[in-house]
Amino acid sequence: MSEPQAQAVDTGIERPAPLPFSIAFDPRDEEELLGLWRDILRSNRWSDGVHTRAFEAAWADETGLEAVAFNNWAGGALAALDFIGVTGETVLSPSNTFLATPRSAQWSGASVIFYDCNREDLCGSFADFVETAERHRPKAAWIVHVGGHIAFDIEKIAAYCRDKGIWLIEDCAHAHGARWNGRAAGSFGDAGIYSFYPTKTISTGEGGMLVTANPELARHARSFRDYGRGSGYRIEGMNHRIDEFTAAMGVVQTRRLKDIVSWKRAYARDTLDPAYPNRLRLPDGMESGFYKYIVFDPIEGGAGKVYELPCHRIMKHPVELPNTDWVAANHWCVPIHYPRASS
Repeated sequence: MSEPQAQAVDTGIERPAPLPFSIAFDPRDEEELLGLWRDILRSNRWSDGVHTRAFEAAWADETGLEAVAFNNWAGGALAALDFIGVTGETVLSPSNTFLATPRSAQWSGASVIFYDCNREDLCGSFADFVETAERHRPKAAWIVHVGGHIAFDIEKIAAYCRDKGIWLIEDCAHAHGARWNGRAAGSFGDAGIYSFYPTKTISTGEGGMLVTANPELARHARSFRDYGRGSGYRIEGMNHRIDEFTAAMGVVQTRRLKDIVSWKRAYARDTLDPAYPNRLRLPDGMESGFYKYIVFDPIEGGAGKVYELPCHRIMKHPVELPNTDWVAANHWCVPIHYPRASS
């Protein structure tokens, strides 16, 4: 595999100036949010109250699934893995992801086996997923929606998992607002976990949301985030409750999600697509949330890479994943940050 040149490629196409980094909070929402925070300050309920319920309702409406709010992505991931019962089992994970994905399985007592991605979408490869699953017989598996779009092989992987009795969890940390033929990220497998970390399409500072069509999994998750209280302490959870200040911000941000994603799609289509012909291209029916705008040429003034180092390299797993290694060396991100100066 040849290494890319460490310089921008001169395509002869005029490119727009890079957008400055900006957390996607619309200043038009500031007074409403401050008013909600004042109400919470004056109340006697700062955690697990009406704003938590409203935040969950907003994401149920967004995804068409039951939603359970957490203080971070990790809480939702651990709750789903605890429900499945992966201790002593094998869990598959793509290597082209953030370390949180495989580490959640490790912390749940599972052995992690990595599988390869596709070069076209940076997401899990159906062919390698099947080959790896046939060899290792996992109880559960992760699929990661990288960069804002839904993994191109999600339907095939989900169908295979249903046929083989493998639990499938979707890492939706990047996939706010993503749709494929009308279906939201998190609706293909058994559960999806969203993140609201500051760099995400919408943010609450910290926070996470588990979505699922399985009511038993949702009940388990609600108990897990509160020390197992709802199960008579049979579920051995810890504290992953979201506070009311964060949840109120989540309600305001989620209401703004369609505006933010619409702006990003228009900016990608009208400004970036003509300037970057060697970009990641979406299949028919796919609507990206454009957490990242991914190209396959080195660029100046970019936003780095989605992941600089694959997880199998970080964790020193002796496995050959040629597409994952290729992707790490051959993709770059063009800044696509929602402007805070919107009016």
